[in-house]
Amino acid sequence: MTATTHAEHEEIAKSKQDGEALTWEDLTKMKLTWRVAQETLRMVPPIFGSFRRALEDIEFDGYVIPKGWQVFWAPCVTHMDPGIYHEPTKFEPSRFDNHAAAARPPYSFVAFGGGPRICPAMELARVETLVTMHYLVRHFRWRLCCGEKDNTFVRDPLPSPVNGLPVELDHIAPLRCS
Repeated sequence: MTATTHAEHEEIAKSKQDGEALTWEDLTKMKLTWRVAQETLRMVPPIFGSFRRALEDIEFDGYVIPKGWQVFWAPCVTHMDPGIYHEPTKFEPSRFDNHAAAARPPYSFVAFGGGPRICPAMELARVETLVTMHYLVRHFRWRLCCGEKDNTFVRDPLPSPVNGLPVELDHIAPLRCS
């Protein structure tokens, strides 16, 4: 999380009584935090991919895909396409500000799928992510206990850290939940 993102959470905390729960309005103020989460999902999508069935014969990039064939799509292929995302291996949450997002082609961010098959729990995942990040940022400091080169992941089939996730957590503020 960046200092700016941390400041976003501190600002929200100023308006809360000790132990007071977050509201929907608080979550709508976490714009930078959600951009960080989206960029994380872009770089390491939570699913490896999925199958779809061609509803009609189509031609794609010079290849004919006959009606009825199964097609496998993988979000990481789209998310790491340099034609869509400049320097795709660079962590850049500003890719998800309103202006940048509007300039991207449709279905270029598919961490939750897209179209009529978009994940029905996408908003629930967003709420859970924002609430979790708020409490982590406000109540803990953490440090990754492995080198940057060791901080890699594998898909088995979901992404998971190669060496586990050795993190040192320091509790810095009382955590009171109502």
